[in-house]
Amino acid sequence: MAQNSQKPDPKAPLRGIRVVDLSTMLAGPLAVSMLADQGADVVKVEAPEGDTSRRIGPAKGDLSAMFIAANRGKRCITLDLKAEAGREVLRTLLRGADVLVDNMRPQALARLGFGRAALEELNPGLVHASITGFGPDGPYAEGRAYDAVIQALSGMCAVHAQPAGGDPLLVTTTLCDKLTALTAAQAISSALLARERGAGGQHVQVSMLDAAVAFQWPDAMYNHVFLDDAPPSAPEFGISHRPWKTRDGALTTNTPQRSELVGLVTALGRPELADDPRFSSVPALQRHGQALRDELGPVLADLSTDEAVRRLMAHGVPVGRVNGRAEVLRDPQVVHNASLCEVSNGDAGRVRLPAGAARFGDGAPQPPGPGAHRGQHTRELLAELGYDTAAIDALVAAGAAR
Repeated sequence: MAQNSQKPDPKAPLRGIRVVDLSTMLAGPLAVSMLADQGADVVKVEAPEGDTSRRIGPAKGDLSAMFIAANRGKRCITLDLKAEAGREVLRTLLRGADVLVDNMRPQALARLGFGRAALEELNPGLVHASITGFGPDGPYAEGRAYDAVIQALSGMCAVHAQPAGGDPLLVTTTLCDKLTALTAAQAISSALLARERGAGGQHVQVSMLDAAVAFQWPDAMYNHVFLDDAPPSAPEFGISHRPWKTRDGALTTNTPQRSELVGLVTALGRPELADDPRFSSVPALQRHGQALRDELGPVLADLSTDEAVRRLMAHGVPVGRVNGRAEVLRDPQVVHNASLCEVSNGDAGRVRLPAGAARFGDGAPQPPGPGAHRGQHTRELLAELGYDTAAIDALVAAGAAR
């Protein structure tokens, strides 16, 4: 099987798995890029106009930073699925695929002739993952969904109101898209494992709303867990969590364990606060978090960030300086972990991308592959599928492939 120009790691867990990616924007493409990071051979199928994410953020031609980051390591073919010839190419692709991922609205794929029955006939072992905004049916199912919409419906906007009780706020990153991508990538891997155990192919459905609600549940929604003889509600988790200001910046800390609280107040020269009943337990701290900030805030405000971090770390207190975007690139642990890497991206030059967060075995993670231009691999992939030069020229001339 032909692969990306990046030679796959022979130890990569998904080596030999082919994924056909029909998804656009972020949740679906990012889920599939994680599979590519782990060795899958990914073919991204784009409509003639290209993925919308190609036009978001800084860009060189049709390669935007967002597109490269969410579509790293994929080969790109352009097909017009409104044309029968384009749909026939997709059928040929799917016959030899292990996974299909789409994030169309419910029934849109079926209207193109790729409903569940048709896919089972084409390839009974295919794992088909559908990522939707709201689910396959229900009152919102046919609505358009973007991250901000899901943040609102899932309660995330209300949870992040600042200060407590203030106006609801959007998290200024596409959090719901990204947590959906993680959920989908894990579910696809599970379905592949089930197939290896003899279960055959199956349809995996992940909605952004379901993923976001589940994501909220352990902490942001813990007052809604008990149904029978419910205990009294606790203060909302993290209600007083926010960065501490230092003389020249900011840091964050959290002290749910007694030893950490003792370390915090001792490091800042206020050991007597460890015996204050307001701070003697996690529930007490949740109720009186602002009081602790009132006591320790002025101390931290007089210290440099470096000095405050040094003191807190010396006393076993969890602490992190608040890095600006550019500072993340230089953070000593990020550098040590090789969390980021430089990749040659053809005529776009070098790009900076995350290395695979999951490491398998003792080796360093393999750098991800580059992002591809729209239709960059169309002819290459068509040739792999058995089309000769004349047939490829005819598809391109008809606009079914580009």
